Amino acid sequence: MRHRQLCFLTAAILLLAIQTSQAQNSQRFQKEVDSIVAHTLSVDRHNLVVFTGSSSIRMWADLKKAYPDHNVVNLGFGGSEMADLLYFTDRIILQFRPKQVFIYEGDNDIAIGRSPEQILAAADSILLQINRQLPQTEVVFISPKPSVSRWHLKEKYEAFNKRLKAWTKQKSNVKFADVWTPMLKKDGNVREDIFLGDKLHMNEKGYVIWAAELKKYLK
Repeated sequence: MRHRQLCFLTAAILLLAIQTSQAQNSQRFQKEVDSIVAHTLSVDRHNLVVFTGSSSIRMWADLKKAYPDHNVVNLGFGGSEMADLLYFTDRIILQFRPKQVFIYEGDNDIAIGRSPEQILAAADSILLQINRQLPQTEVVFISPKPSVSRWHLKEKYEAFNKRLKAWTKQKSNVKFADVWTPMLKKDGNVREDIFLGDKLHMNEKGYVIWAAELKKYLK
């Protein structure tokens, strides 16, 4: 009995240490998030659609131009991982009370070696907060995209996207948007003409593909 209690206590301490470490790590985005929120607090909340996630969202300069008939706002913060969005869920998502949320995370997670289980655990916690406070809000998880610079991780990306798609099917009011497939050539390799010089972030052509694909999910 004492052994089981000790194991439970050890696990609880380890979990707390991991959560504390992640919170400290996520705080590196504090100033950026403060700035983003300060510039968007006055946004019209009626039928609001929030796009958030890492740099592929943050750098989408023509988001509003892509969807002129929708009330969309860009709340992405570059370099973020799924756990970082979890840390800022209240400020980035909940306080805006959107009717729909598009989330792009997982790209950076995979690049630094996080497992699908770790990424989905953070995603599940984000979804739990949204469901509790905004039960009518629909959430769309965008698949991590392919890129030239991370093509050596192709199999890991494909495995995670498969897991993410299956996970969303188990949830209510949640959808999976596949941007991986339309960014590939007919031979299955990633298109090289849709990226900036760093071969990671998209140029205008890349965002045209995203705009067309994600439009299918806009309410």
